[in-house]
Amino acid sequence: MTFIKITEQASLYNNLEDKPISEILTDINNEDKKVALAVEMAIPQIEKLVSQIVPRMQQGGRIFYLGAGTSGRLGVLDASEIPPTFGMPDTLVIGLIAGGEKALRNPVEKAEDNMTAGWEELEAHNVNSKDTVIGIAASGTTPYVIGALREARKKGILTASISSNPDSPIAQEAEIAIEMIVGPEYVTGSSRMKSGTGQKMILNMITTSVMIKLGRVKGNRMVNMQLSNAKLVDRGTRMIVDELGLEYTQAERLLLLHGSVKKAIETYKKENKT
Repeated sequence: MTFIKITEQASLYNNLEDKPISEILTDINNEDKKVALAVEMAIPQIEKLVSQIVPRMQQGGRIFYLGAGTSGRLGVLDASEIPPTFGMPDTLVIGLIAGGEKALRNPVEKAEDNMTAGWEELEAHNVNSKDTVIGIAASGTTPYVIGALREARKKGILTASISSNPDSPIAQEAEIAIEMIVGPEYVTGSSRMKSGTGQKMILNMITTSVMIKLGRVKGNRMVNMQLSNAKLVDRGTRMIVDELGLEYTQAERLLLLHGSVKKAIETYKKENKT
């Protein structure tokens, strides 16, 4: 089957510079409406991936994201949100981007074209068979990602890919291929738009569902979140008020003493058994 890059096909819109702002915004919004439907079609593959990640992480495994450009930045972003949201160490979900830290803000010339760099970076983290390696590339053709997935799979490591083109090269290298076909971008080839939005949605789905299954959420609440600002202390305090029926000041004192909603509630219930 011939590999077709839908991500490089011409936009469905033309003469963008001649359009009024309201029409540009409406057109972009109409294209964005297609993203959630494309992600929905990939839920079976996402579910398959999550169901295999959870037992690995229960045994000490980690998630590694690899990508270049927008894809790499989104992987780093999702990884960086796990500690404050779920109170997990920053060593459990790790984002790697072609070109390293500099590439988060500035393009690094030809970094994504290095076929061996991704695997070398994984080796530096002592990647092993309990881990999961997820390659992200809208085009599905990024050498940095392809090389890493290929070597990881050879070593018996669970691999997955997230791309916006069907039957892409990274899908061929991955055990689980998540394909989110959002169609041509509003600005031709600008995969920071629909493809980027869909990637963020999928990464949210993966890590949120994993963290729920690892017990980092109770009911529908972030009971393990880091108390890094006044807003989060207030949120946590109100959770304790709702759960235990305490006065606000007592709940806040309990929260700050134990450092998390979960520990505060568990300790209070243990100490006040009837």
